[in-house]
Amino acid sequence: MTDKSSKNNNHVNGHPPPERVPSKTIEPPLNPGVANIRGYPTIGGLEPQSSRGAAYMRNTARIVKRDSHDEKRDFGKGEKFKLKRRCNSIVIEDDDDIRNLEENVRNLRISSPSGLGKTTSMIFTLRNTVGCLVNALKVFEENNINIVHIESRKSDRAPEMFDIYVELETDNIRLQELIRRLKKQVASITLNDFLLPQSPVTTASMPKDILASSPWFPKTVYELDHNANRVLMYGTELDADHPGFKDKNYRQRRECFTQLALNYRQGQPIPRIEYTEEERRTWATVFRELTALYPTHACREYLRNWKLLEECGYREDNIPQLQDVSEFLKGRTGFTLRPVAGYLSSRDFLAGLAFRVFHCTQYIRHGSAPLYTPEPDCIHELFGHVPLFADPSFAQFSQEMGLCSLGASDDEIAKLATCYFFSVEFGLCKQDGELRVFGAGLLSSVSELQHALTDKSVKKPFDPLTTCEQECLITTFQDVYFYTESFEDAKEQMRSFASTIKRPFAVRFNPYTQSVDVLDNTRNIGYLVSEVKGELCIVSDALRRVQQIEKARMRGKGIDKAMEMSIDEHVENGEQSDESDTHTGYANGVHK
Repeated sequence: MTDKSSKNNNHVNGHPPPERVPSKTIEPPLNPGVANIRGYPTIGGLEPQSSRGAAYMRNTARIVKRDSHDEKRDFGKGEKFKLKRRCNSIVIEDDDDIRNLEENVRNLRISSPSGLGKTTSMIFTLRNTVGCLVNALKVFEENNINIVHIESRKSDRAPEMFDIYVELETDNIRLQELIRRLKKQVASITLNDFLLPQSPVTTASMPKDILASSPWFPKTVYELDHNANRVLMYGTELDADHPGFKDKNYRQRRECFTQLALNYRQGQPIPRIEYTEEERRTWATVFRELTALYPTHACREYLRNWKLLEECGYREDNIPQLQDVSEFLKGRTGFTLRPVAGYLSSRDFLAGLAFRVFHCTQYIRHGSAPLYTPEPDCIHELFGHVPLFADPSFAQFSQEMGLCSLGASDDEIAKLATCYFFSVEFGLCKQDGELRVFGAGLLSSVSELQHALTDKSVKKPFDPLTTCEQECLITTFQDVYFYTESFEDAKEQMRSFASTIKRPFAVRFNPYTQSVDVLDNTRNIGYLVSEVKGELCIVSDALRRVQQIEKARMRGKGIDKAMEMSIDEHVENGEQSDESDTHTGYANGVHK
């Protein structure tokens, strides 16, 4: 539910988010190489290694005995080679030396988070047994390999397996020794060498006042609690022309729904409602009328998901509970519902979509007018929006519109809200040479659903640059409806439109932490690149396996033989890459 004409809402104090378990992600210090030299602890007790970086430090730092800081002596070539890998044998004289060290390391143009060594990402798969991860990480420690980032997730290979994603700094010799020893501990290994650019000294991190000058927006899903209670219209206050305005019992009922929504906090189960007999009759009337029109009016994605909704209570004689519907959507596309008391501003509503959260009402329209409502109600949400939130492509389209809104100006929010209105609420799409409906406002309105596809309505191609100037009508049929070739086409157009939004940063949704990452410097972008390339490793590995199976089938061989050929070929390719000292491929891998 969105109000296009709403003004910017500044951040207001709200209830603190519920306590959460800290993330398992290990982040490196701002400059681990220098931090270790100055005596700060390293990650896991490991030290960054780089022959070039150590060679520089050997020439710029004073090498001394560990037992005596006063005695100096010259070392032979062999001793110096050993010492250059021992950070404890290096003493920096003062802060000037440290600054000189930082500058010279940057001049080496070494691309890694700390500025020292080659950065590599690796994904290895473990069985869920006691001590398996500890044993694997011990191999890293014994090889003096610095881990700068680690994550875990369930593996697609088997339910009892886990994929461990690590970013590490090392040289080629230590990396090959690591692989040789690690493949005895794990089920499989996939490597990915990449360059992670260091943030330039002159343009380090975006100044805090730049974010402060942008409109506030939630950074985590729990901060939506600050937005959800800023209701602009309706809630407990009904207009004089509202069908339920003079109905005392209906207004009291609305007060109950309002309090439930205001007391809700993100992450809690959605309260279950015992709907009245009148509310169920209203639902049944709309159910019969709309389901008769859907086969000839709704798009195929809507019809496909509509059939699946029976499992969470979609029936003529039953109003589904939001908690059941939310769990269904989460399993399909990651979208969830949260109760809301009434209209939100466009900014607050779109911000929820950025986190794949849909603000949803629980009240039912007044029974005197079952086919009309001046405001979005539970019937509008459950009939109009929910089925398409179960479609992956549409869910991504909706989330990208939400991400576009974060930090945008009031004028840009108004344009985004208008694009949302004429697509998600009242949009049409081409399918099999005909126009079909995917807009929630149409799919929950019997009369306008029939009107939109007739020759009496005006229809134009969806183009965000022109659509955003169209007037939105609330209480009457729209003057014009916009159609897209497909959801994918609409996404591409909205991505182009998003590039016109003037803000000094970009944002992306992190599904692991349910938060928004602000991309305002090269370091943050570099970490994103490493994550994307890690995913590409998995894609490349999957493609290679599929190709080997296809080749085996063409030769009349079984799947077991195909996998054996795949593993042998992959190991051979990895060894050839190591011998040539070329590590720029994104899918070189070794498997047990």
